Amino acid sequence: MSNKETQNFLGIDWGLKKIGLAIANSEIKIAFPFQVVNSLEEVIDVIDKEMIDVVVLGEPLKFISSEDLNQDFIDFYQKLKKELFIRKKKFFLFDERLTSRQADFLIANKKVKTEQDAVAAMLILEGFFEKNF
Repeated sequence: MSNKETQNFLGIDWGLKKIGLAIANSEIKIAFPFQVVNSLEEVIDVIDKEMIDVVVLGEPLKFISSEDLNQDFIDFYQKLKKELFIRKKKFFLFDERLTSRQADFLIANKKVKTEQDAVAAMLILEGFFEKNF
């Protein structure tokens, strides 16, 4: 990723009920919790409105890989990938193991549950930056 042009990134922490989002750009490479949405349509709206160039989706891998990925996640992933292809956006999967626990630790207040998803998305995006830049 050596494009000199500044790119906008979106990190996604997928969940059945809530989808956490974080944003960053390639210039400063610091992710910020953005918001929590409830559907793929809302994610697509954010991608369009925030002029996102690169999407990083947290992949809910298991520590013991005998269990397959959740079918709901697979459906979300496939629909998102199709929408991003149409919009000519770059797309990456990133191992999200433990990001929700790390997010809980960072906010240190279990009552702020909606923010936890956006913080987890921030951690996904920061982990992606660490491994790729």
